[in-house]
Amino acid sequence: MERIVLVGKPNCGKSLLFNQLTGLRQKVANFPGVTVELKTGQFDQFEVVDFPGTYSLHSLSKDEEIAVEKLNLAVDDDDTRLVVCVLDAARLERSLVFALQVQALARKNNKAVVFVLNMIDEVERYGLDIDIKALHKELGAPVYALSAKTLKGVAAFKEALPGLAKQAQAPTELNIQLGEQRKFIERARAINAEYGIRSDVVLKNQNRIDTFLLNNVLGGIAFLAIMFFLFQSIFTWAQPLMDGTEAAIGWIANTLTGMIGPGIVSDFLNDAIFGGVGAFLVFVPQIMVLTLIIGVLEDSGYLARAALICHKPLSLFGLSGRSFIPYLSGHACAIPAIMAARTIESPRKRLITMLTIPLMSCSARLPVYALLIAVLIPKDATFLGVFDLQGAAFFGLYFFGILMALVVSTLMNVFTRKSKELKDMPFILELPSYRLPHWKPLFQRVINSGLQFIKRAAPVIFVISLCLWTLGYFPQGAGLENSLLGKIGHFIEPIFEPLGLDWRYGVAMIMSFLAREVFVGALGTMFGMSGAEENIAGLAAQIQADGLTLGAGIGLLLFYVVALQCVATVAMLRAETGKSRIAWGLYAGYGILAYLIAVIAAHIF
Repeated sequence: MERIVLVGKPNCGKSLLFNQLTGLRQKVANFPGVTVELKTGQFDQFEVVDFPGTYSLHSLSKDEEIAVEKLNLAVDDDDTRLVVCVLDAARLERSLVFALQVQALARKNNKAVVFVLNMIDEVERYGLDIDIKALHKELGAPVYALSAKTLKGVAAFKEALPGLAKQAQAPTELNIQLGEQRKFIERARAINAEYGIRSDVVLKNQNRIDTFLLNNVLGGIAFLAIMFFLFQSIFTWAQPLMDGTEAAIGWIANTLTGMIGPGIVSDFLNDAIFGGVGAFLVFVPQIMVLTLIIGVLEDSGYLARAALICHKPLSLFGLSGRSFIPYLSGHACAIPAIMAARTIESPRKRLITMLTIPLMSCSARLPVYALLIAVLIPKDATFLGVFDLQGAAFFGLYFFGILMALVVSTLMNVFTRKSKELKDMPFILELPSYRLPHWKPLFQRVINSGLQFIKRAAPVIFVISLCLWTLGYFPQGAGLENSLLGKIGHFIEPIFEPLGLDWRYGVAMIMSFLAREVFVGALGTMFGMSGAEENIAGLAAQIQADGLTLGAGIGLLLFYVVALQCVATVAMLRAETGKSRIAWGLYAGYGILAYLIAVIAAHIF
């Protein structure tokens, strides 16, 4: 199929134009370990490819290197008929540097080029205009002024596009060679001075808002309010959707198993498929809500300001200002938080952020914390005679997780500083204009985030769920204590003795790899109690009567703060980094670290 290629710098409205051209006929291709994402769709008889926003053909990071490499291959391909360079009409100079480089690349490969002057509505809002005919003559290629948001000029461009794509491009002598970066910058500056609008006109309204949002006091208050809104959206407002998903999965499970009847097939579907694989589907609404809120913040222009506010303190620990939102999101769930780390421009800081997100205390740890705190601390106990001691313990666990994340990120920053594979990038931030989001592409991004999560994580989770179910089910009818998993628990009991724990806790800890909250139900089964998740107080009383020591309990709590006991998180790390050894190495590393901390706590207390 013949191809049309869309290119442009970030925040030029290119993806919105792509959406207007292709509608819902889109596919997304991801490259593991980087944030590069190629979108393809169909317009007329052409395949349209939306390349990632790039500032230059001279790449600075692995992400840009892959994007530029794919662009070079696409322009060289005989199926490519047209290259569309999207320009930001309100910030012409910044867009032109990359666009002129692409034009030179296209001409070198005898490919037709057309320039799209997007966001022309913003120029008109300032009461200004741009001489399109003169700009067309200057650039030596067709120029179309339009607004992908208001649809002004889009119909005319869509009507002309097939003809432009079929039009042969005559070989042209290159005025500037591709390697002459300085000359492209100088020409872009000269064209902008002649035809573009003055930057102070664009910045006037933006600076008025930034005076408030970037103020040391008022900006800090606004930042905390917005982050609280983000946290609430992930932690609280997504809950009804998650409950609905869980209820739907439960209804489907009951319906199918009811039709099949009791037996091994029914048990497999109920426990391994719906209990294991189905459990991670509950997180899909949370991921979609997070994507929606972050998308609104990004499209509106605030996300760049938040990164600027957070960069200085986080840079002390080897992190980026953009690491804050993934860290905050990690307190709800590590899976969407790892996906949110895609916004970090530096490959090294992005990797450090992703690898330390699991140390944030996610919502799945809450049942474990609630159970063990109820065992160790009386309900009416107070701290300093004022604060509830159980609440203080919760705070301490959350604070310990954050502290461990900062310590580990600092160490990772030191040890990866000389890595040739993980190139660092300077914190270069463009503060885009404040705009209202365009909802159609934003909702498409939300849907894609859920689908991508299922596609990436489901295979790994299925395999591990199947293994754990098999170990816990056979010999059939023997019960969990006498199953293969129970025998493994007895065999590895010496490993847990230094923690002051017996084989029952070991089995519950192994099973909690499916999801941390499984620990409560599994331990309830070990103590002969069904429905432990709904009766944590009753299980806590049984554990107290069984004689769990203070040291063992504190050690177990700290173990769950640090250990990566979540198969979905491991699967997501593997998908995002593209390397199994990183994901499983982190699982082993945090497991060993958590074990040592638990042993020390068991002997101190």
